[in-house]
Amino acid sequence: MAKIKVVNRQPPVSLKSRNMKRKFLGDMGGPGKKSRGMDLTTPKLPPHGYPLDHPFNKDGYRYMLAEPDPHAPFRQEFDESSDWAGKPIPGWLYRTSIPSTVLLALHDRGPQLKISEDRLAVTGDKGYSTVRASHFVTKGCWYWEATIEEMPEGTAVRLGWGQDYANLQAPLGYDKFGYSWRSKKGTKFHEAHGKHYSKGYAEGDTVGFMIVLPQNNTTKIVPNTYKDRPLVKFKSHLYYEEKDQPQERQKTLIVLPGSKILNFKNGECQGVAFEDIYQGSYYPALSLHRNVTVSVNFGPDFKYPPQMSEYNWKPMSEKGEEAICEQTMADIMFLTENEGRLRLDSFVL
Repeated sequence: MAKIKVVNRQPPVSLKSRNMKRKFLGDMGGPGKKSRGMDLTTPKLPPHGYPLDHPFNKDGYRYMLAEPDPHAPFRQEFDESSDWAGKPIPGWLYRTSIPSTVLLALHDRGPQLKISEDRLAVTGDKGYSTVRASHFVTKGCWYWEATIEEMPEGTAVRLGWGQDYANLQAPLGYDKFGYSWRSKKGTKFHEAHGKHYSKGYAEGDTVGFMIVLPQNNTTKIVPNTYKDRPLVKFKSHLYYEEKDQPQERQKTLIVLPGSKILNFKNGECQGVAFEDIYQGSYYPALSLHRNVTVSVNFGPDFKYPPQMSEYNWKPMSEKGEEAICEQTMADIMFLTENEGRLRLDSFVL
């Protein structure tokens, strides 16, 4: 197998000054015709790094943006073949597109939420709905912060950490996959149970979120490649499609000893909010009720960096380049372990 090198697959997104008036992207995505066929070209992405029109993650299915994998074996033969017209594209010819900058995800949110052009702010609409960040963590100590930009009367937010199965059309902390801290009364939530935690927070406050995930022999080190998943075409872009089974996932959840979540308000630690949380992949997550606007800061420069020497924390921004390396390693392992089968498939298909 040819030598494989790590390729930085997307340039860093140019981030605007927080003092500038934000522009919000219009409604994007929604139902559309999905087609399967041979088209190995990839349209250029917008400056913020994601298609303007895209499928949303929802109950039942998840979508991961795909890009051609230049390291896939026999790729040249497929590119030059004329026998592929109208046939499904093998998923192993592609790879998950991983951005190098941690931002709010455009596809992994309630569609009613409005995301700013720089993907660093979000405004709610009507009832609670959730947006996750573009990257997740499974081990280590990580931190991010958010500022409540506008909080009209009658609005609220629940901020914190959520796994990929957390319901996007419900407040964070509604199920077993999320842990949140609510602005109103400072209540903490998990599995829809609210408990007193600290004083609340309001417009103008900057709140921080730290997660501690000890590594053990059950920690998932290598992410999924999705190369064995079907590819679907949506508005000129290809996506891996995965069936979502939250009920089955709940049955496999296990507690991670020593794990914890700590929250901060304007630089002051509010104490441990949750201990011994479920093991899994955690994203920074925001749930908004009505037209409240929240901006996010994934680092490396924070308004209130945690002054806690006992925690060797890292800014969530560092996960960008790290995720590319981890995904590349997963792709290498998949192609190496399955090269014989892929060679056979290339002749059969």
